[in-house]
Amino acid sequence: MIASVKDFPYVFLVANHAKGAGQTNSAKTPPFEEALKKLEGIVGAMESDDLPLETLLAKYEEGSKLVKVCQEKLADAEVKIQQLEKNAAGEMKLKLFENVEE
Repeated sequence: MIASVKDFPYVFLVANHAKGAGQTNSAKTPPFEEALKKLEGIVGAMESDDLPLETLLAKYEEGSKLVKVCQEKLADAEVKIQQLEKNAAGEMKLKLFENVEE
């Protein structure tokens, strides 16, 4: 069996995030909470069944971009948390994030 991106989504997300680590587009991207709120609004609008196909496609594209923003912000937060973990002696130690949803 060959492993896919679906088997290791965190690794894929972090790998993709690392590619753009030198880029600063914080002026273009909204804060996490704002992006999530916009995404929730888009999902609600798309579920209403009142939108024409062209509008649905535009909303889907916008939503996809917002999902990416949210994933990147969460990955950044996760890395910061990992970097701030301390060991018993009080030394800073990188502690891997454990997935509890198994």
